[in-house]
Amino acid sequence: MANDEAAESPRGPRRRAAGDAEPPPRAARRGAARPTMRDVAAKAGVGIKSVSRVVNGEYVRPETERVIVAAIAELGFSRNDSAAMLRQGLSASVGLVLEDIAEPFQSTLTRAVEAVTLANGSILMTASSGEDPAREHKVVRAFSARRVDGLIIVPAAHSQRYLLPDIQAGVATVFVDRPAHGIDADTILADNAGGARDGVAHLTGFGHRRIGFIGDIAEIFTATERLRGYTEALAGAGIAADPALVEMERPTDDTVGAAVARMLSAADPPTAFFTGNSRITMMFLRAVRLRGGARPALVAFDDFELADMLTPGITVVAQDAASMGRTAAELLFRRIGGDDGPTQRIHLSTRFIPRGSGEIPP
Repeated sequence: MANDEAAESPRGPRRRAAGDAEPPPRAARRGAARPTMRDVAAKAGVGIKSVSRVVNGEYVRPETERVIVAAIAELGFSRNDSAAMLRQGLSASVGLVLEDIAEPFQSTLTRAVEAVTLANGSILMTASSGEDPAREHKVVRAFSARRVDGLIIVPAAHSQRYLLPDIQAGVATVFVDRPAHGIDADTILADNAGGARDGVAHLTGFGHRRIGFIGDIAEIFTATERLRGYTEALAGAGIAADPALVEMERPTDDTVGAAVARMLSAADPPTAFFTGNSRITMMFLRAVRLRGGARPALVAFDDFELADMLTPGITVVAQDAASMGRTAAELLFRRIGGDDGPTQRIHLSTRFIPRGSGEIPP
């Protein structure tokens, strides 16, 4: 696929357009062999047994430990647990780092990645970051210690430059749902802004002028992209955005409930809402039910189980988690197989599903 396709189709994939801002330096994918303990020992000027003790958390003299740790950092060394895996009859492996394994979107993505991984004769190891950058780093280091052949990551950290030694040593890496920061890497994304724009435009088309938006924290890429789609749809309908109708906080039942109460108690309350993900949608529905009265019109980003069984059914902007996982895994295995073509940034389209909640007039 050409890397300079000019424009994004709202209903299909695109890649970075020629003329976009210059990206961060791209890491070599299939570089030199990974450094060994012998390389670290030579760099530090110590015996290999001393390196082994440091790697395994055993005691060595502090001054010796300092030079070994410095050599490990400079070389990008990580412990090799692949021998133990081979004794268990396992071969190539892929590490998948998610935000939250229990979240429906990410569990669907995991199943798709696992299907491709098994079809390629490999095994999948999965862990979650919990939106904690330090935990993301720790999980990736643990996967690297087990000599995974590839990584698929839903990034939480503000920078993924810490991955450069692994990528340069040959670990194929693909980011999904959110882009990496600080490195130019393969990325699979949903059309977050376009999907949100479609959903909010649907509400304005039914005559809504006061539309509340409840999203996640602004540090999350998908949350800010969906907020962008919301504001663009309002502008397209000639509606001035009102900051009082926007909530961007870490979603809990308390924060979402407070936002709903604040907006609906205002002198000029919203007649419709757009919710930024499935968890927020369920919290919103719970808050509205506890509050009582008629439910406002609602369009939600992300489909969820039983959304079609409520009365009225929940109108959603559905992203295809299975397609995202499958596309990411297939690209990863092409990289593992030696494909060193241009970095790809692929946007997958969303699907609008009207079910009744988004078709309620003001």
